[in-house]
Amino acid sequence: MVIRMEYHLYDELVKWAKEHLPEEACGLLAGTEDENGREIKKIYYLENKDHAEDHFTLDPMDQMKAVKDIRANGYKLFGNWHSHPSSPSRPSEEDIALAYDSKANYMILSLMADNPVVNVFHIEAGQWTKEDLRIYSEEYYF
Repeated sequence: MVIRMEYHLYDELVKWAKEHLPEEACGLLAGTEDENGREIKKIYYLENKDHAEDHFTLDPMDQMKAVKDIRANGYKLFGNWHSHPSSPSRPSEEDIALAYDSKANYMILSLMADNPVVNVFHIEAGQWTKEDLRIYSEEYYF
């Protein structure tokens, strides 16, 4: 599945995650879907209730507010995102164990190197595969 996202959303994501270091930052992903794939239109920035560097728990009240906003905008909830402050952009054992929805996208932003790395994953039955994430700008569409 192709997942598209504009550069300005990526820039906002990186900024938010860096501002919340050393904790993992987290939230939800929403947008539109058609025969060509998914388009991330909005990233929701939620509180990590654990305030931890190696895991996250989304605030249930924040999730409810985000879901109401998703519905109000006519978007579809795609899944969640979180940062890995000091590990690669791939699912950890905990990420895999907690991935209950095989239809969800799981975005992981690694901040361990000078240049952030973001990937989106499909996780099902304890296995993960990398999705085709395409970040674009209005000047260049891929």
